[in-house]
Amino acid sequence: MVGPYRGLFDGPGVKGFVLAGFIGRMPMSMLGIGIVLLISALTESYATAGAVAATTNLAFAVAAPLSGRLVDRFGQGRVIVPFATVNALALAALMACAGLGLPEWTLYSSGLLVGATSLSLGSMVRARWTRLHGGSAKLHTAFAFESVADEVIFVTGPAVVTVLATKINPFAGLAVALLCMLGGSLALASQRRTQPPVQPVRSGGGSPILIPGIALLSCVYLALGAVFGSVDLITVAFAEEKGVKGAAGFLLAAFAGGSMVSGLWFGSRRWRVSLRRRFLRALGVFVVGLLPIMFIGDAKVMAVGLFVAGLAISPTLITGFSLTERLVPPSLLTEGLAWISTSIGFGVAIGAWAGGRLTEAFGASNAYGFALTSAAVAVAVGVGGSGLLRIPDAASPAKT
Repeated sequence: MVGPYRGLFDGPGVKGFVLAGFIGRMPMSMLGIGIVLLISALTESYATAGAVAATTNLAFAVAAPLSGRLVDRFGQGRVIVPFATVNALALAALMACAGLGLPEWTLYSSGLLVGATSLSLGSMVRARWTRLHGGSAKLHTAFAFESVADEVIFVTGPAVVTVLATKINPFAGLAVALLCMLGGSLALASQRRTQPPVQPVRSGGGSPILIPGIALLSCVYLALGAVFGSVDLITVAFAEEKGVKGAAGFLLAAFAGGSMVSGLWFGSRRWRVSLRRRFLRALGVFVVGLLPIMFIGDAKVMAVGLFVAGLAISPTLITGFSLTERLVPPSLLTEGLAWISTSIGFGVAIGAWAGGRLTEAFGASNAYGFALTSAAVAVAVGVGGSGLLRIPDAASPAKT
């Protein structure tokens, strides 16, 4: 299984941007649950905690394509530094507002700024891989590795922030997230050798969201984001209902762990099935995997259920990013990849808000029904519009 990964990191500067990107995007798994744990501890309201987390994710979802366009126009280094600096100040302000018991609107306003200045570092790292391996089979392996890296982040991040917030101090998890974001982002910005060159925008260009296939993928990932956002919040509440709130991060780590394992396997294979069919099959497996968690009442069994449910995440993300890379022109690549992230962000915001409301109204186990419904919507949209994901043979030497 490790064969295709050999030699992937041998190029000059590759290890540096991979490590910097990994550290810099650690907060993507820590921020949401860190906000929920901090605000729910101080206000005793999951609805408020979920709404602030949703505001942050919503702001990121709106801003990510815009920052992606700035990166395509001016280069990664010139954009990362000011955004990362303001983002660190905004997150510090959010923690201060919560700790000082300032009016609720200050939580929303600072959360809004945190989300608006959060960068899609995953898109930037994938753009660097595309510069190195675009048009070759190695790009599939590189994208698979990045999905596995994402899942390692989602395995470790929630567990780390939960332990820090529940065992040490409610603020500790977000403080560590701030340091990871700032350090990793600035390290990535300093590595100019592997930075994709700024390419002139061709006449008749525009936003990648106007490409029908990208619009379809964005709708699918909007629904999948709602799954991720709702599962995160509902699982924290589930753990508290069972008297093991400190295990919430480990339950979420099991969800991401299933994705990590499948991502390693998926990226090591050379596929004869087209990208489009791989994408649709992964969506179908995701729905089936989510069904059992509605009926699980024991925390240990839930860890197993979430692991199984997570097995389809990486294949869905890997194929989605690969389809995006082949559908958008090089001059819009970072923005195109950011539209996937922004769609997930919108969905996470919806899921966090809905998950909080439904959990308070009906209990955690019943609230998981929202996640299952969202996954079913993703399948329906993906299957219904799958014709838009066909790639002409000239677009890539690989099967699509």
